[in-house]
Amino acid sequence: MKKFPNALVIMIGFILFSAVLTYIVPQGEYERIINPDTNQTKVVPGSFEQIEAPSVSVFDILLSIPEGFIARADLIALILLIGASFFVIEKTGALKDGIEYLTMLLNGREEVALIVVSLAFLTGGALSGLQEEIIAMTPVLLYLSSRMGYNSFVAVAISYGSAILGAAFSPINPFAVVIAQKETNLEFLSGSGFRLVVMAIAFCIWMFMVIRYANKNKVVKEDQHIFEKKNLNLRSTLILGLVALAFVILIVGILNYNWGFNEMSAEFFVIGILVGLIGKLGLNGTSEAYIEGFQAMIFASMILGLSSSISIILERGMIIDTLIYGLFTPMQYLPTSLSAISMMVSQSLLHLVVPSYSGQAVLTMPILAPLSDLIGLSRQVCVLAYQYGAVMTDLIIPTNGGLMAVLAIAGIPFDKWFKFAIKLVLVILTIGAIAIVVAISINL
Repeated sequence: MKKFPNALVIMIGFILFSAVLTYIVPQGEYERIINPDTNQTKVVPGSFEQIEAPSVSVFDILLSIPEGFIARADLIALILLIGASFFVIEKTGALKDGIEYLTMLLNGREEVALIVVSLAFLTGGALSGLQEEIIAMTPVLLYLSSRMGYNSFVAVAISYGSAILGAAFSPINPFAVVIAQKETNLEFLSGSGFRLVVMAIAFCIWMFMVIRYANKNKVVKEDQHIFEKKNLNLRSTLILGLVALAFVILIVGILNYNWGFNEMSAEFFVIGILVGLIGKLGLNGTSEAYIEGFQAMIFASMILGLSSSISIILERGMIIDTLIYGLFTPMQYLPTSLSAISMMVSQSLLHLVVPSYSGQAVLTMPILAPLSDLIGLSRQVCVLAYQYGAVMTDLIIPTNGGLMAVLAIAGIPFDKWFKFAIKLVLVILTIGAIAIVVAISINL
């Protein structure tokens, strides 16, 4: 049996596929205007028309690769700097000491550990759309899961998977529901009670499925002697406390000071240096650990850059608006509930070629809001269909650079991950579909 293509081959394949689509799909566009109050570009509903535009050339395809890296430069810097910082922390031995101490405390209660870790990442996804930041944490999570007797699929499911779940069902994710509600002229936090209830239900079912899989596929715990009683030394405690404080500062910065990727990168760069010095690596040792960390994160950074090239090609080929028009226009002829569920499915399909769910909100919401009015569907339900369909699909689409980078570090081929994750995603999307029908019935 031939080996399934790795992440780099898959990304290059999708870049070429996107280029081919520009020769097959008719070019078209919606009229866009700039809102003078917010200086944001708005799509004019009902303004779609086909246009004559050149398809992308071979040179355009080649140019899209460096342009993709440039477009995600701030995120690539974040991955490199956070990843390198964690590498420094690992070099001090504090990370290993902390994980060994944690596994000692939770020996025999591993399921509790899975729930606690998942809940932490669910919260991160719900509050700030946590996703790419997990790339740098993946080696640590793999180490933790192996110490508890779980495989790499479990490590990714409780971290990246839980974060995506939180982002998809969140009432306050700034990159999904907040943008979508703004684009549809809905009040901030409107419908949040309903979203929280559905998120709680989805999380319980998610944990049931993940724990069941984890218990059925246990691996031999590494280093059984780690469960002997031991205490953290003062240096490791200080380093781990500093790391915990860094995450508190990060959350405060995101929520109160509108921090972006650059602020996060700067913070963890400083944390890495402080940790190296406290851990007695010295200046040279700390810098060498940083270099090794950069090397470990290069492949993940490449995948992120290449994923941006796909969107660049589709935009340059002028076919994204055509895809949106073709996917969503037929829904006006369906019954209301079926139309809403079809909207969720179409958002999932569109996400394959628009891997940024915040960008997808900006592209689709101005078009779908008046369409929802036309078919008697509330705009709140329209936003729910977008949230569940687009964001949850991040767990299974190969054009998502964050996912592919995590899988690359975890050593999981995409085909094996897809086989594992598709069942979980379909169950969660079914919960989303039921929630949409309930939302329609209660006139949300």
